[in-house]
Amino acid sequence: MTTTLKLRTEPSTAPLHDDHGGAGAHLADHAHHAEHAHVAASQTTLGFWLYLMSDCLIFAVLFATFGVLVQNTAGGPGGAELFDLRFVLGETVLLLTSSLTFGVAVLKLQAGKDNRYEVIRWIVLTFALGAAFVGMEIYEFRALLHEGAGPNRSAYLSAFFMLVGTHGLHVSAGLLWIVVMLNQIQVFGLDAIVRRRLACLSLFWHFLDLVWICVFTIVYLREFL
Repeated sequence: MTTTLKLRTEPSTAPLHDDHGGAGAHLADHAHHAEHAHVAASQTTLGFWLYLMSDCLIFAVLFATFGVLVQNTAGGPGGAELFDLRFVLGETVLLLTSSLTFGVAVLKLQAGKDNRYEVIRWIVLTFALGAAFVGMEIYEFRALLHEGAGPNRSAYLSAFFMLVGTHGLHVSAGLLWIVVMLNQIQVFGLDAIVRRRLACLSLFWHFLDLVWICVFTIVYLREFL
């Protein structure tokens, strides 16, 4: 009897020792993954800031090129003859309002609760405003081309189409990014990775608004002052 009892109690002590070892290994593994996730998040944020800095350089070159060529109309029409300031002001209001709605979406995101549908609602509104802005820009380009004021008409118009068109392409890329993020919110919810990606998208969108303010002032508004 004594031998049988001993044989039953010995196996019961071995798993207990293994459980403690397994718990320690699990905690160490969890800490390792948490540290890895933190490093990955820092690298993602740094990489995105580097991308924005490179975009700043691109637009700086385009603005400088436009400034050099602004008087080279080759006898063709200038901005005061081609642009409708009220139309461009409408584009500006749309894009700046989209920046406001994205800001509200970020505030909802930081509210500390799973309110994904409120975040989605404001991001969808941002998308609608951004799409309307791109639609108005395409309409403006088509009207200029119909009037014979395309990029091959003069160096001034080449610089104009390159600068404004590059900004429009960035906004279009931002709209595509919004669509991707809306899908990720639906699938994954507002987890840490989705929040980080939305924060990067927010920075990108506000950056485009700042660039457009410069475009509106330097390209359009100066023609009517």
